[in-house]
Amino acid sequence: MQLTNLGKSELRISPIGIGGMSLRGGAIKNNIEILQQAVETGINFFDTADLYERGMNEDLLGQALAPYRDRVVLATKVGNQWRSDGSTWDWKASKPYIIKNVESSLSRLKTDRIDLYQLHGGTIDDPTDEIIEAFEHLVKAGHIRYYGISSIRPNVIEQYVRKSNIVSVMMQYNLLDRRPESVFPLLQKHNISVISRGGLTQGLLVDKPIDRYLQLTSGEVGHANRNVEKLATQLNVSKTQVLLGYALSGGVVDTIALGIRTLAQLKELKEILYTLRPLTEEERGELERGVRMLHYNEHLV
Repeated sequence: MQLTNLGKSELRISPIGIGGMSLRGGAIKNNIEILQQAVETGINFFDTADLYERGMNEDLLGQALAPYRDRVVLATKVGNQWRSDGSTWDWKASKPYIIKNVESSLSRLKTDRIDLYQLHGGTIDDPTDEIIEAFEHLVKAGHIRYYGISSIRPNVIEQYVRKSNIVSVMMQYNLLDRRPESVFPLLQKHNISVISRGGLTQGLLVDKPIDRYLQLTSGEVGHANRNVEKLATQLNVSKTQVLLGYALSGGVVDTIALGIRTLAQLKELKEILYTLRPLTEEERGELERGVRMLHYNEHLV
């Protein structure tokens, strides 16, 4: 397995990372074992958010990964605040809020510096300049090493590319959702990495019953599934490996944040990790053949 730099940063990350959001509920001992075994497997990128389980997900990662802190890259997100009644959350993207809340994330993650601090969303109406000031302040203060955004909105992404020093954009990207490719050339030009989420298409192209996906019909998803099965057979690899290889071949995708819940799933990743490679253009073409490409219709530049 080869580590790669996350965009223009000095962070060296594994091609597969763990998204902490999937590790929820009361199985703390099991979740800690999954996280620690992931490190021993060679996975070193771990992503969470202060929003997940009202901070308890950060607590979990902090507890599990503290003994491995010098071996892992910790990423978390900020920008949403739970209401006092716990019913939902509100968007709170502002300079004071970001600067204030980093302290809580640092404490829960049991670290003195977050490797990648990400804006958890973003709209074109945000006070973008002051948000950037907040992240730059935290870099200079030594609380974070780098910052990025988690957004699928092209107009928001364009603003941060133009105005800030982001090193990454987290967005859903997979065979069924190729919409992010519209901003890939811009990100590639500025050496900004994509952290892919949803790389396994919610399991629809792996082991779950075929169903609709975004604007794609179940028939279209079924066609894509047959493409995946055919290529997996040709390459003598699993469907999971084909889909991960597809996401990594996007040109700007440096890691795929996966949600895993069991040690069995981690074992499968271990078997894939050291043979995983981006697909060739020809292999990508085989998967995409007959699969309708979706496009963003809102929040365009």
